[in-house]
Amino acid sequence: MRDARAWVEVDLGALLRNARALAAHARVPLVPMVKADAYGLGAVPVVRALETLDPFGYGVSSIAEGEELRAAGITRPILLFTPVVPSDLARLRAARLTPTLGEASIISAWAASGGGAWHLAVDTGMHRAGVEHDAIDAALAAAVVCAPEGIFTHLHSSEMDDGSMEAQETRFRAVLARLAARPRLVHVENSGGIVRRSPSAWDLVRPGVFLYGVGSGPKAALQPEPVASLRARILEVRTLARGETVSYGATWRAERVTKLATVACGYADGLRRHLGNRAHALVRGRPAPIAGVVTMDMAMLDITDSGGEVGDVATFLGRDGDALLTAEQVAAAGGLSPYELLVGLKLRLPRFHPES
Repeated sequence: MRDARAWVEVDLGALLRNARALAAHARVPLVPMVKADAYGLGAVPVVRALETLDPFGYGVSSIAEGEELRAAGITRPILLFTPVVPSDLARLRAARLTPTLGEASIISAWAASGGGAWHLAVDTGMHRAGVEHDAIDAALAAAVVCAPEGIFTHLHSSEMDDGSMEAQETRFRAVLARLAARPRLVHVENSGGIVRRSPSAWDLVRPGVFLYGVGSGPKAALQPEPVASLRARILEVRTLARGETVSYGATWRAERVTKLATVACGYADGLRRHLGNRAHALVRGRPAPIAGVVTMDMAMLDITDSGGEVGDVATFLGRDGDALLTAEQVAAAGGLSPYELLVGLKLRLPRFHPES
């Protein structure tokens, strides 16, 4: 970090404490979701840390993500949670991945290629992937030849108290009742679902964004510790006269004599363009508004009130002294999802993984 112009810090200690809290709450094994490079925070170091908690396995969204974990020496089950086509099966099998299947034709193709562990994906309302809960006859017929090790569905609004989670589970239980035998592994809950009940009613849980520091609202039974920080060094400081503008499009105008800092972080680093004129950083523990449009490689901060000099560190996400910018706060300022914000951090910045 000493030589970096901008960087991401991933607190593996906080990550593990979040995972332990979920495991204690759910009382069943975890399948941590580490797709999209562990939500932008580095799949291999994240998984190596989580290995100490003895999870059932891990969830990914592409064969390449699974291959990366296998190359890193991970031997636990790795579930692939996106649909596959027949041409994927040889590569998937070579990487020893467990597919999640929802179409009769691909279930039959998996059986014909040698079979093995797979999980039946049931669509109970997300309408993204899996066999529809009320049209499962063909999938069940194909599954007779090669019975699934597991079965699951995905909750679309688990953080909301709108009855949708209960409605989806009712549909899912109806599918379970139609199976000739209950699969060994049944799983439903994502992060939002896990925190809403204890213990889990199922055999596994699939935590995702909670692990990385994003909760399910202020009323949730569990709140995560922040995990990711985004920091950049001040490269230049200048003084603007009242009325001068900043950045492309001149969307920000100084209303007073202003001390302006340029930092080495832009939208190519994951500092989203939408945060310009809306969000702030922390400099010396005090707010420093982002002045003007965030550019590809740099952003400008109004440090008139916070102070700051060349070489000081600006924190766009995370803690600086007693002040904290959470992923939810920063994302809300830019009209973003916290998921988008975290995943964007993988673009090009070095990532450091201290444990605390």
